[in-house]
Amino acid sequence: RSESIGSSFSTYNNKYLTVPQIRPSVHFGRINGAFEPSGRMETHNNSKINNYLDGTQVEARGGTSPGGKHFRDSKRKVDYVLAYHYRKRASQHQRSIGSLGHLHRPSPLAIISNGEMGKKAQMIEMSPLDALEEEKREQREEYERNLVEAGLELEKDIENKSHGLSFVRIHAPWNVLSREAEFLKIKMPTKKMYEIKEEGGILKKLCEIWHKATKPLQPKLLTFFVSFFLGITTLIANNVYDAAYPLHDVCIHNLKHSSLASMLKLLYREWARYGAFYKYQPIDLIRKYFGEKIGLYFAWLGLYTEFLIPSSVVGIIVFLYGCITMESDIPSKEMCDQEKAFTMCPLCDKSCDYWNLSTACATARASHLFDNPATVFFSIFMALWATMFLEQWKRLQMRLGYFWDLTGLEEEEEHPRPEYETKVRQKKLKNETNKKDNIDEDEKEKLTWRDRMPGYLVNVASILFMITLTFSAVFGVTVYRITTAAALSISKNESTRSNVRVTVTATAVIINLVVILILDEIYGAVAKWLTEMEVPKTEKTFEERLILKAFLLKFVNSYAPIFYVAFFKGRFVGRPGSYVYVFDGYRMEECAPGGCLMELCIQLSIIMLGKQLIQNNLFEIGIPYLKMLFRKLKDERTEKKESDSNHSRHPQQWDLDYMLEPFTGLTPEYMEMIIQFGFVTLFVASFPLAPVFALLNNVIEVRLDAKKFVSELRRPDTVREKDIGIWYNILSGIGKFSVIINAFVISVTSDFIPRLVYQYAYSQNGTMHGFINHTLSYFNVSHLKPGTQPDNSQFEQEVVFCRYKDYREPPWSPNQYEFSKQYWSVLSARLAFVILFQNLVMFLSALVDWMIPDIPKDISEQIKKEKSMLVDFFLKEEHEKLKLIESFIMRDKHRNKGETKGRRNRAASFCQFSRSQRGSFTSFSSQHTEV
Repeated sequence: RSESIGSSFSTYNNKYLTVPQIRPSVHFGRINGAFEPSGRMETHNNSKINNYLDGTQVEARGGTSPGGKHFRDSKRKVDYVLAYHYRKRASQHQRSIGSLGHLHRPSPLAIISNGEMGKKAQMIEMSPLDALEEEKREQREEYERNLVEAGLELEKDIENKSHGLSFVRIHAPWNVLSREAEFLKIKMPTKKMYEIKEEGGILKKLCEIWHKATKPLQPKLLTFFVSFFLGITTLIANNVYDAAYPLHDVCIHNLKHSSLASMLKLLYREWARYGAFYKYQPIDLIRKYFGEKIGLYFAWLGLYTEFLIPSSVVGIIVFLYGCITMESDIPSKEMCDQEKAFTMCPLCDKSCDYWNLSTACATARASHLFDNPATVFFSIFMALWATMFLEQWKRLQMRLGYFWDLTGLEEEEEHPRPEYETKVRQKKLKNETNKKDNIDEDEKEKLTWRDRMPGYLVNVASILFMITLTFSAVFGVTVYRITTAAALSISKNESTRSNVRVTVTATAVIINLVVILILDEIYGAVAKWLTEMEVPKTEKTFEERLILKAFLLKFVNSYAPIFYVAFFKGRFVGRPGSYVYVFDGYRMEECAPGGCLMELCIQLSIIMLGKQLIQNNLFEIGIPYLKMLFRKLKDERTEKKESDSNHSRHPQQWDLDYMLEPFTGLTPEYMEMIIQFGFVTLFVASFPLAPVFALLNNVIEVRLDAKKFVSELRRPDTVREKDIGIWYNILSGIGKFSVIINAFVISVTSDFIPRLVYQYAYSQNGTMHGFINHTLSYFNVSHLKPGTQPDNSQFEQEVVFCRYKDYREPPWSPNQYEFSKQYWSVLSARLAFVILFQNLVMFLSALVDWMIPDIPKDISEQIKKEKSMLVDFFLKEEHEKLKLIESFIMRDKHRNKGETKGRRNRAASFCQFSRSQRGSFTSFSSQHTEV
């Protein structure tokens, strides 16, 4: 056995680590499908294990390797690193086997041999902690032995302390990489390369001009090879190893000053600096260094940011249109006209006085910036923009998949998660204990819906509770607004009373933002906990369920306050003399005189900008840095306790990379961009500048994420993925949902529909003159409830009738204060607009989807060429085989009958082989056609 292990490595300097003591093999469990030893005692006396250096050799070589990226032979590169913490037993109480009868209490025992003939084996009594550490050590030894048998080469640190951090460095020889490349079916170019030829004409000339114009924006790149992947998720989940990661190409602390030509330095120079914000991303290099999955994320983020440019330009034009037409807006002029002032009803009971509508002039003029006919056009534009973005992403994804050899990538069968396997084992043991022989064998080997039902029930109940908690937070902020407005309205300070609405709105939005940020962090942890309770079988299923739960909770959390302002605020107020109260004394809050759209814009802008600035930027920078600092201080404190001047060494590349923050997946990166995508598309009718702020954020976000991946995170394992998975479905759902939301924002929240109805149905001259008077109803102040009249009213003239915004019959009508005909006309027009807007935008989106093919034409032409080339190649091979068969048959005619019969049988066998090969080719061709 020692000879087989020793021969698995190439030696250097003929030096090995001699292991004089034996290593016990009491019990080994199956690890990641590795073989399971028979459980017999194995002696390692004087066994030689390659690449393990003893203390003298380490001291002779200085304990370092050049650059910290190679084995100590300075030749073999470290491709992967396993890190673990170990702890040696402080004391051992040994007893002979013959004295077992004198033990008074059971304790974990391990039997070892001293390696000498004629002497007794010894019994070691261990504490539970020592037994657990011993089991981990045995699992590590078994796993590393399996790596050796697989052809990998290992180098391990000497455990010369009572406890500490140790590393196992792995090198993959070329023959191992070649073998795995064959298994993964990674394609390489053959004899002839075919170039993709673009069509000629004006389109080609425009592309050439565009390429020359954007040449300064292109990064300067080289070509490199991809690192390999080694998965040990089960061992990490069981805390046998702490971490497993490939090394960065160069030390990240010396990126600026390093003279080595590496991918990481190139990525830092051309991508991960804020000074490179104007350049395109080196997607191919990102893919080669980090893998296809991360490459697809940055390609998607780059395309999304690029698409924000035209939407930002159109949004600025819409905003400027509102600024230009502000002075000519007739309803705003009527509200600001002090000569034709409208006496409005009090905003609260007793303490609030009557007021003139002209005092809300500034609010009305500001509302016109976001409530004008151009916002309807912008809503339609953004719905089509979302469709075009998704279609363009499908085309880019297909292009990248073709050049990255992902089109034929088949989903490999994933190994079950460790938690799932544990649950299955527990179920099996439970069934064996209860002796349920009537249970089907398949049910014993997997978890059924009966086993998952408790987890599902807890999930549903928890999600409903979290959604209720979000709505409760919104209601709490609403109560704060109502009570604060009532308290400030009775203030003796005149300036305080005049700025009640501004003060309440600003503070409430800030409270909403703080609550959203706190609940976001809680919901992320809760979503992970709930997903673990479901016990999904594979990592892909786990990730998809986690994404759906986290997105649902964060979507409700982020948009619930905005939905309240857009569709509920001011809808259940009542009317003067019959207001709706909460807590027996506080009236439900109303919208501003200019409508709720301005307040919706303020709410949306502050929450969007606050989340981007605080959560997406400060948290991404600060929290990982604090975690890295804490881990570094903890390891340094441990090292100081066990410091030894004889074995002190300079930290190597694997030590420095271990101090970095571990990569935890792309879910947080996608999630923040998806939520931003919702802000850009869902309520864009109320905030045309949302794409502008999103663009400014993403220009920084791209470089921030790049810097994080290059200099703050351990190098992730490369993962091959052909698409962005469930995120595309979420994007598509948000795009379709945005059409409905914008239709209701325009029809319900804004004054667009009431203005149209007035202009074409009630205006005497077809203009907007008289619109404000048309939207205000009359109320007789003598009909106010006793005790709700203004105390000590200081209004200029005596008030008989006050006005309020609603469509109701006047007090002199037989049906006083009932909804008027205008109300039902406007309501019908609102519903008709929603139906018309939704169907029009959906039709245009489907038209855009149909007009833009999913596969680019040049890619489809190239695929056809490759198929034709393969067909010609195999037909040529078949023709040569037929010629060879004919030559055999002609040769057989000149032989005797016996020989002829044998030869013909052989030819017939060859023909049958040829037909089977033709069948194989047909199968291959059909598979290629499907791709």
